[in-house]
Amino acid sequence: MFEPVSTPPAPGIAVRCAKVLLSPWARLAVLLTMLACAGAVVVLYEPQRLLSEGWPAHLGGAAAVVLFAVAYGACTAAFVPRPLLNLAAGALFGSQAGLVSAVAGTVIGAGIAFTLGRLLGQEALRPLLRGRLLKAADTQLSRHGFRSMLAIRLFPGVPFAAANYCAAVSRMGYTPFLLATAVGTIPNTAAYVIAGSKAGSPTSPTFLIATGFIVVTGLVSAAVAWRKRHSLRRSWAAAGPSPAVPPTADGP
Repeated sequence: MFEPVSTPPAPGIAVRCAKVLLSPWARLAVLLTMLACAGAVVVLYEPQRLLSEGWPAHLGGAAAVVLFAVAYGACTAAFVPRPLLNLAAGALFGSQAGLVSAVAGTVIGAGIAFTLGRLLGQEALRPLLRGRLLKAADTQLSRHGFRSMLAIRLFPGVPFAAANYCAAVSRMGYTPFLLATAVGTIPNTAAYVIAGSKAGSPTSPTFLIATGFIVVTGLVSAAVAWRKRHSLRRSWAAAGPSPAVPPTADGP
């Protein structure tokens, strides 16, 4: 006689809820919610008050530099513009300590955003990389992480937060990402920090040189972006529509 085949019990409601909560799209929703809340907190707190009100009087020395770096990192992860924070670093701590604090905060903020994007967004967003341009960008970041991220950091026209989360979706490693961030952001960060440290004397040669560097790099970035945009349009027009991919046995 054949023994009856026992069917495995259906998973309980706790297991099903855990699968839903840990699904890629649920984690992406958590990430978007966290970023929205962080942005709302930043808008309410108004970090630009650092430029007008200064640093709390009871905080000073190396501890203040470290604390500012941590706060800098948290603010950049919440989409606070880095130029504002760089100016504040120079105005509060001077050019040398301000640059150290700003670069450290930049690396901290990039690491926070990269970790959040990697843990909460990568699995949901990677299947959406279907366009040719998106696939090319993903391949470049995944295969040539340090070189690609260094070029992005040196190019001031690329939004800092957007680059962080795009890199997180790729297969780039932590080490090349953080190292390229630390090295590539020094020139532009130094210009803003020096300008902030000399904001009290806007006619000084140091302030004028730093401001000129910011303006020139901004214009160069705009020109390069304009040329790249038109060259991409011409290449896409010459290539024509992409051929349709025939369906396979596993689906389209």
